[in-house]
Amino acid sequence: MSIITWTYIMVGLTFGLYMFIAWRSRVKDTKGFYVAGGGVPPLANGLATAADWMSAASFISMAGLISFLGYTGAVYLMGWTGGYVLLALLLAPYLRKFGKFTVPDFVGDRYYSSTARLVALICAIFVSLTYVAGQMRGVGIVFSRFLEVDVNTGVLIGMAIVFFYAALGGMKGITWTQVAQYCVLITAYLITGIAISMKVTGNPIPQLGFGGTIAEGQFAGQYLLTALDNIATDLGFREYTSAFGQGNMSMLSVFCITMALMVGTAGLPHVIIRFYTVPSVKAARISAGYALLFIAILYTTAPAVAAFARYNLIDTLNNKPYAEAPTWFTNWEKTGLVAWLDKNDDGIMQLRAGEPFAGAPRFTNEVGPQGQRMVGNEPTDNANELYIDRDIIVLANPEIANLPAWVIALVAAGGLAAALSTASGLLIVISSSISHDLYYRMINRQASEAQRMLLSRIMIGLAVIVAGYFGINPPGFVAQVVAFAFGLAASSFFPIIILGIFSKRVNKEGAIAGMVTGIGFTMFYIVQTRFMGVDPWFFGITAEGIGTVGMVFNFLVTLVISYLTKAPPQEIQDMVESIRSPRGAGAAVDH
Repeated sequence: MSIITWTYIMVGLTFGLYMFIAWRSRVKDTKGFYVAGGGVPPLANGLATAADWMSAASFISMAGLISFLGYTGAVYLMGWTGGYVLLALLLAPYLRKFGKFTVPDFVGDRYYSSTARLVALICAIFVSLTYVAGQMRGVGIVFSRFLEVDVNTGVLIGMAIVFFYAALGGMKGITWTQVAQYCVLITAYLITGIAISMKVTGNPIPQLGFGGTIAEGQFAGQYLLTALDNIATDLGFREYTSAFGQGNMSMLSVFCITMALMVGTAGLPHVIIRFYTVPSVKAARISAGYALLFIAILYTTAPAVAAFARYNLIDTLNNKPYAEAPTWFTNWEKTGLVAWLDKNDDGIMQLRAGEPFAGAPRFTNEVGPQGQRMVGNEPTDNANELYIDRDIIVLANPEIANLPAWVIALVAAGGLAAALSTASGLLIVISSSISHDLYYRMINRQASEAQRMLLSRIMIGLAVIVAGYFGINPPGFVAQVVAFAFGLAASSFFPIIILGIFSKRVNKEGAIAGMVTGIGFTMFYIVQTRFMGVDPWFFGITAEGIGTVGMVFNFLVTLVISYLTKAPPQEIQDMVESIRSPRGAGAAVDH
């Protein structure tokens, strides 16, 4: 059967399973909608947390980044892995014991202020919308290739699907759907990694093949990473394994991006809320351990997948006549995510350092003299003729390696599972922030369960529309957009949550000033450097890492203002003391 037939089968079966689970798990009360009734078993919550955590950025984009950037791309791997450890050990048990549905709920009660709750709510919405936009972009990329529709149509299809099961089942439906989605995405990722590792190195374990020797071909007998270093320098790129220096990010930027991703993880509201879905603090700790194990399976495989993809991509494309271009390239060319611009009219595809032309490809209706699809962009003054969107690497990897059609289709289903699982969790955060934290807690304390549920579902619909818009008009590639969300979370939530748990002296004035300063500075810097053409002006730190600086500003402002103003009331200080006490570490505090 063809790839598209297999894709319809795989995607149809998995989506049918998700819809069935959502229907069976549909909820009628707010506790079920927000925190799945608080009764999810630790193992299931660990699987769901891993799926929620491993978004389109982890599944689709991270290996592509490492494949293109080499060693430097590992900042995403280190930051996201370390961040989850930080969250699981430092924050999750304490937040679970506090027993609130949402992060704005924690902030509002801990800092005894409706204003603090409102500021946290606005931050949660900004972070979640930025993050979910990356997921919608990932969905669009998958559909564009494997269902042969354009990226924008793919985003619209994804919007409709995620709205259905997020609005119907709430957190309960999403939790059990994410259990199934984790099984799909990890199976797809591992099958591909194992098969390609066998083909390239003869070793079925990708993590070992990554450090092994190439089995056959021009570089047979060479270590894979040594061969990649030699190939890269021959083509004008920096060495694949080089760290800092000419052409790479500075050490300061690498540190700031890694730190922003780590502490941003610990401030992500859609991950934190997962620890409220289990029945006790002990269950929260156990589910955090399970989730870390399930996350590690993919994250230790990603560098190997990236290296195999880099090797195979160059081997199948560079210095090959376009008339003999591999099928995978011509298939992806239809999506506009890869392109060839014949700069010297020799009919040979040449992959070199630098961008082939200004911006992403804009295809015309003309056919070039070599038969290629014509690109309307102006060529740049370098030897590179190939444009390859880094977000396609994992999805195209099985095609590049000539794996069977069913494997290619399974990877498509896995990519969709990763994107939709995270998108649904983020939509719950947005809807609960507005319906629970804003409407119920601040506007109408008499609101009925039915009113709050209706508002939650309306908010999911509005959030899907906004996320879809940014999925169609993305501010960057998937992992980059997600990195912005982590920076915003790092600069807004992390300091306030940490200080709220471990300091009795921090008060509402400090918290409000800190959140506004942190997220305000970070957002201003990102907008300046990403959308207004301003060069990174703060010690050369990139937009992806500026959240670390915003976090420092948040800490400083919060502490200074808190110690210059009145201490929190005694009952708030006693509450902070009780959160850290092991006594009473059982069921959540009732709302």
